[in-house]
Amino acid sequence: MTHRDATPSHGTEPDRTERELSEALAALADGVRAAPDAYRTARGEWLRRERRRRLVLAVLIAVVFALATLIGLWVLNQAPAHPGIIFSTTAVSHASLPRPHP
Repeated sequence: MTHRDATPSHGTEPDRTERELSEALAALADGVRAAPDAYRTARGEWLRRERRRRLVLAVLIAVVFALATLIGLWVLNQAPAHPGIIFSTTAVSHASLPRPHP
């Protein structure tokens, strides 16, 4: 934009564009007539979308929970059948344990 384009012409008010736009939008709004059941239809569509969103979320949560449970059971099933060193029943010699310091 050049300096010449930015300067208002003589005899015009600075809010002219805003006023004309406001008048045009008001005239357009006066000509719009809503359908008698428009609110009910829009609300019904919104409620259907909300129910669907909640249903999808509930199914997703159930699938993730079931998958985590199955993976956990599979991991537990992969444990060795024989007891490890932690669960050994052999006696531990007291000589190999460190002594407490006084």
